[in-house]
Amino acid sequence: MYLKPNSPAAASAGKSLIGFNIINGRELEGDLSMIESRSAVDKRDLVGVFPDSGEKDVARAAKAAAEAFTTWSATPAPVRGAVIQRAGQILTEQKEKLARVITREIGKTPREALGEVQEAIDTCTFFASEGRRLYGQTVPSELPDKSLTTYRRPVGVCGILAANNFPLAVPSWKIIPAILCGNTVVWKPSDDAPTIAYLFLLALMDAGLPPGVVNTVNGRGRAGCGKHFLAGIDKGFYQKFSFTGSTAVGRMIGEACGRNLIIPSLELGGKNPMIVMPDADIDLAVKGALWAAFGTAGQRCTSLANLILHEACAAEFKQKFMAGAEALEMGNPMTDPDVTYGPMINSRFAEGFREHWEKGRADGAKLLSGGEQWTEANRDGRVKGHIEHGLYMQPCVWDGVTPDMWLFQNEVFGPTVNLTTVKDFDEAMACANGTPYGLSSSLYTENRHWVERFKREIKAGMASINNSTTGAEAHMPFGGNGWSGNGTRESGMWVIDWYTRWQAVNDDASGRLQLAQIETDYGQPKAKTDWSVL
Repeated sequence: MYLKPNSPAAASAGKSLIGFNIINGRELEGDLSMIESRSAVDKRDLVGVFPDSGEKDVARAAKAAAEAFTTWSATPAPVRGAVIQRAGQILTEQKEKLARVITREIGKTPREALGEVQEAIDTCTFFASEGRRLYGQTVPSELPDKSLTTYRRPVGVCGILAANNFPLAVPSWKIIPAILCGNTVVWKPSDDAPTIAYLFLLALMDAGLPPGVVNTVNGRGRAGCGKHFLAGIDKGFYQKFSFTGSTAVGRMIGEACGRNLIIPSLELGGKNPMIVMPDADIDLAVKGALWAAFGTAGQRCTSLANLILHEACAAEFKQKFMAGAEALEMGNPMTDPDVTYGPMINSRFAEGFREHWEKGRADGAKLLSGGEQWTEANRDGRVKGHIEHGLYMQPCVWDGVTPDMWLFQNEVFGPTVNLTTVKDFDEAMACANGTPYGLSSSLYTENRHWVERFKREIKAGMASINNSTTGAEAHMPFGGNGWSGNGTRESGMWVIDWYTRWQAVNDDASGRLQLAQIETDYGQPKAKTDWSVL
């Protein structure tokens, strides 16, 4: 691991890491120039320097993964699980340091960054034991002296591309089950967070992961390494592809995978609803809504977008929610770790967030709060620490939003939420299901009939009762429907279905050719009872 002094203005943040692609267990420079990973908190802070990889780098990584697959797939699954268990132990030992890198690199608060590392640890813990549970089945045959069995087999080389907002947790959701099942990996980390990716792979290697099982190619997005990485689908580099990111890019990946008869795992965007009914614990609902809307500066695919309020409680909820929003503290998470949220991760997210202000006004929605970027000139007492060299946004609250508005239908990454008032539960459900997305959802009520209807009728892949739209556990399936995904799932035992293929084995010990469906005798009746006499 190579480090160099940071700039004097950012020396207190820590040193700068000189990183590499890791291909076949070796640290390699890329074919192109270098990219800088600068802190979202303070752009003067150079967190890391990494290769900007090209077409040859991607091909080299794919070749290494394909060659490693033969040996790794033949390694007993419990042994593979033991490597993952040791990786989890290393992450546990280095938890504080890794969390600090996440805070530096993408601007998460220390509390959230620690939670992200813990999520990767939990993933390792869960899948370490799954190495002893890659069960198949024994199936009875319809013919004598014949056994039927099924086995899970690894798929091959997995291409993995994940978003920047969970640069450790989400890649761990993909990489850990992939290698547990005997696959090998080519991974392009986000160019916003290559440092934490590099450290994660070092932890895997320290745990005993053989060379070539996981390979990284760093670089820019669609116009750079990302273009060559995705082109590998049509070149036959991968037998599986897993992506977390925007719906638009997910469609492109899905089309490429379809051409090549590859089943992709697509975890895409969201426009997540929360319904609040009159019988709800309003104070609890307000806390859940504030966290879901503004945690991580709204840069989660599960962030609350459409807050649907029954008219009987709307006034009370709005009053308490606005009071809570006005009391939120935000700012520099490196110097003020207790802030609710920090900066936007990159300028692209910030620009998209600025654009939504104009679209919301054009819709006719009423802006109750926000609408500007925080600066040293307009900051108030809620803003903590130095913010001049980062992109810090005011929390936005829109009222009077209806399902026909752009604001209601389109995902906006950033600290913003829409308020929609409805007359009854039926209208609330129509609004909750009224977008093409279907990722996460929430209902606050004590009415069990409404709870049961919500669980049954909501189109989202994930539903919470009296809890927020955000939050995932390593042993539960994560994913969405519609524009939020293609029905595949991350995490828990369910993800194993997407990193294995079923093999059916027909083992005939009879010594003769037996023909199923043709030679079977299921027993013909020898006599018939005259039931008419009864």
